[in-house]
Amino acid sequence: MSPLEQFQILSLITIKIFGFDFSITNALLVNILALLCFSGTIYFFSSHDNCFNTSSFFFIPNPWQIIFESVYDVVSQLVYDLVSTGSEKYFPFLTVIFCFILFNNLIGLVPYSFTITSHLIITFTLSFAIFIGLNIICFQRHGLHMFSLFLPANTTFFLALLLVPIEFVSYIAKPISLGVRLFINLMAGHSLLKVIVGFAWSMLLLEGIQAFSFLLPLLILTLLMGLELGVALIQTYVFITLTCIYLNESEVLH
Repeated sequence: MSPLEQFQILSLITIKIFGFDFSITNALLVNILALLCFSGTIYFFSSHDNCFNTSSFFFIPNPWQIIFESVYDVVSQLVYDLVSTGSEKYFPFLTVIFCFILFNNLIGLVPYSFTITSHLIITFTLSFAIFIGLNIICFQRHGLHMFSLFLPANTTFFLALLLVPIEFVSYIAKPISLGVRLFINLMAGHSLLKVIVGFAWSMLLLEGIQAFSFLLPLLILTLLMGLELGVALIQTYVFITLTCIYLNESEVLH
């Protein structure tokens, strides 16, 4: 079996209406599962014994609440440090993006599951949607002055002929690099895990004393799983960090 077969989007329930395909796929199922995990964890690990019968977290946090508070602290610190003005209004959006990527990355580590973020169409759509939103924010805040992003201050005419195309290309490359970075890291890591698993399984089927040789690839697989867990967390952090940096550029035109 090819290591790339694990990235195939399969139709689980075929639904076609007026020629349009609304089939339920493994990708959609993982997205729904990530949403349910996030919402369900918040609901079941918070208290409901207040007088209004609404969800609230414990005054003395349990381990699960500590995890969510850590996510809150990470995102809030990034927003506070990297977004200069009006950062608090972007906090809910960035938290949702952070949790969406994080939960999908972690679900992808479960055997026989599906990794949404290992598909370029998913990551690029997410980054391109963010890029469009950043341009709308920049235009609403600065108007036509936003085009000064492509022309550094105190630049001569002849130097501007060289710098403007370079700045424009680098600006357009932002959503591409943002989406491709997440896609490449997740796809490469899962492909490597698949290769090591196949190698360990082949060693396990050997007879005699050679059968113990599967322990080495199994040990490597265990280490790679830890590495993939780190990649899942780091790539989520990097995605939000770059989004905050781009958001700050839209706010202050740096």
